[in-house]
Amino acid sequence: MPHSTYQTGSLRRPFHPGERLGLHQLPTAAADLILIGDLTGRYAAGSYSRLASDGQSVSLRGNRQGTAEHGHRITAAIACHVARAGGTVDQLTRLLLHPEHEGGRHARSIALRSGQARALDYIRRVWASASAEVSSTRVLESRQHAYEVLAALRDRIETTPWRGERGRTALRVLRAHLNFAEIAGGPLHHASERQTAEEAGISRTTLRVVYETVLKPRGWLRRLRVGHGREGSTWYLANGSAGDRTIPALQSRFRTTQYPPDPALEEWPTPETGAAADIDSTVIGRLMGHDAFAHHGLGSAALMIIGALHARPAQTVGELVGSSSVSRATVYRTLRRLTDHSLVHHNGETWTLAPRALEGFGSSSPEAATEEIAKPAQGWDSVAQRHGTTGIAAQRKALHAAERLAYRDVLERLSEHRSKAIVIVRDGRRVLVPAPRPDEIPSAWQAPHGCVLDPVTGRAAPDWRIATDGRLILITPADQRSYDELAAAHAEALSEWESAA
Repeated sequence: MPHSTYQTGSLRRPFHPGERLGLHQLPTAAADLILIGDLTGRYAAGSYSRLASDGQSVSLRGNRQGTAEHGHRITAAIACHVARAGGTVDQLTRLLLHPEHEGGRHARSIALRSGQARALDYIRRVWASASAEVSSTRVLESRQHAYEVLAALRDRIETTPWRGERGRTALRVLRAHLNFAEIAGGPLHHASERQTAEEAGISRTTLRVVYETVLKPRGWLRRLRVGHGREGSTWYLANGSAGDRTIPALQSRFRTTQYPPDPALEEWPTPETGAAADIDSTVIGRLMGHDAFAHHGLGSAALMIIGALHARPAQTVGELVGSSSVSRATVYRTLRRLTDHSLVHHNGETWTLAPRALEGFGSSSPEAATEEIAKPAQGWDSVAQRHGTTGIAAQRKALHAAERLAYRDVLERLSEHRSKAIVIVRDGRRVLVPAPRPDEIPSAWQAPHGCVLDPVTGRAAPDWRIATDGRLILITPADQRSYDELAAAHAEALSEWESAA
């Protein structure tokens, strides 16, 4: 997966499927990545480092582990470039296995270590993943284009009906991811589950339920990479192409007042919340993290009503049912709650927001002077205090902070079981010192011609050989290389180390 969704260069010449794909048909960034590799370290983020025990400093990972992860990221980026240009897996294989292409070093090292068949299988897996990603994403040519895509996505979210309590919760989560995407400058963004739960004002358990039952199945969100340590998960914000055509609406209560039981009363035969909505999701995104809109406070229905009235003032109850995607009974109940705080006013059959309702300050209208209403709200803090939800967000953040600390402690304890890497610095670069390996065998097990004696039977083990450095090498049917080739590869690696050190 490329590090960014921006295409840094366009195709130099239109590519036709019948011709052979060459470097001159790829974007400039792709051609440079294939020829000279990742010189800027763009794809090396998090590959060579991990968090130390003090929680602040960074220590090196094992050199082999970091190199493999870095090489895989480069290979996946090249595969995405080739797939976007309309190439094939055979063309990708030729580009990666070319001996002069630095970007294919990882694939060639797999072929050297494990054989050609293993390398080809790896390239096919990377190609399948890249093709799936490219077919479901779009190319953003500039930052302005990215913001246009996000604006179109926000419009789609605001006109999509979010029915039921679970649907309204899904909107809060999706709006939180949209906030992260706007900060990142594109649909590709990073966010952890705890960070998203704090932004949406819900629990982490509810967040996971919404992910698995609404947002992922309907094509709104895709998790490209699971986070680790201090790194959040990598998400891609899509346009919900699956929609309601393939997946039925998931509601917390299937048979409610949205489905009247008696058609003889000439009531609606379909859900009363229409197929189109009209809300201001920016207002929802700003208010949803406050304690006043927790589950036992005003709730998500109040967010939908406020968003609908802010987008289009002076609506009747029937209009609010369609624009907010909230059932009629819930609309009446929510308006009654908001009226108790003087956050909404009604004139005849229409309802509007109070002048400073978005700040949580209620004001009595002249028409309601004779009614017995509660004291107008003096900010969202006072609303939360009256509902008994004050401090829920702070408690959630404290819990998440404790969970993060415990998680990092576990990671650090696990890392202590690994051998510490010894690194020397030569000419300004770090060189890993090979650690002693535990597979050195005693001389009593060594037999002539590189054979290994089984200590139990005393006979030569046919699957094992002794390398030139006196260590074991397991020969399997998948190796496709002789013992001499394996020993030559080890000698070449040892020579590279000696020349570097």
